[in-house]
Amino acid sequence: MKLRHLLLLSPLSSLLLHASPPDRTYVLRWADEFNGTKLNTAAWDYRTDSKHWSTQLPANVTVHDGCLWLALKKEKAGGKSYTGGGVISKSHFKFGYYEARFKVPPTKGWHSSFWMMKHDGSGGTGGEAATQELDVCENDSINLDRYAADEEIWPKGTDVGSIWVSTPDLSADFHVWGCEFAPDKVTYYFDGKVVGGVETAKLGKLSEQNIWLTAIASSMGNTDAVDDSQLPVYAVYDYVRFYERK
Repeated sequence: MKLRHLLLLSPLSSLLLHASPPDRTYVLRWADEFNGTKLNTAAWDYRTDSKHWSTQLPANVTVHDGCLWLALKKEKAGGKSYTGGGVISKSHFKFGYYEARFKVPPTKGWHSSFWMMKHDGSGGTGGEAATQELDVCENDSINLDRYAADEEIWPKGTDVGSIWVSTPDLSADFHVWGCEFAPDKVTYYFDGKVVGGVETAKLGKLSEQNIWLTAIASSMGNTDAVDDSQLPVYAVYDYVRFYERK
């Protein structure tokens, strides 16, 4: 990842912060509030690949207490020593405002993310169907006080650049991440504040994209190993929403 800048943000004043679209011309078009007792498989596909240190299992995805829970475990599957989980929206979207509220696992070894990329149907991160990838949040839980937002161009997965945002402990409370995808610019938000962006001219041809909520075991962020002492742990998503302009 190319480092653009580090932005410092103050802690939240409220545990129940809910952000909103940048302006009133946006209307809600698609959402999952995770208020049921199981995943709505009419709206979501499971992430099922084996990547880095974990295999992603549908069994690790549950819905209860108003949230989506992605369990992160030490167990062998798919030739890996750990299992993670994730969901990919069946619907795909383009220009608009994307938002999710979540908190990350409290122990090192886990890469949790909220991002958009066209899904090729494989259950993994193959980029043949995509032209751009927008990573609204990528947190490596060895560093609970920061995350990255970045963009990649597919099919080669070429980095356009990254920003690092300094935060409160992302495992201690829920926070709100947003991304406005406009024809001319991508703008990233954290707890309602603009933290960076990029001109879409740098992304080349723009495609529709699916929404991904995922957590995998990974060496990213200079992680040397998974901390097994607290497993299983969870990435917990309160909601995800997509807005379009009227």
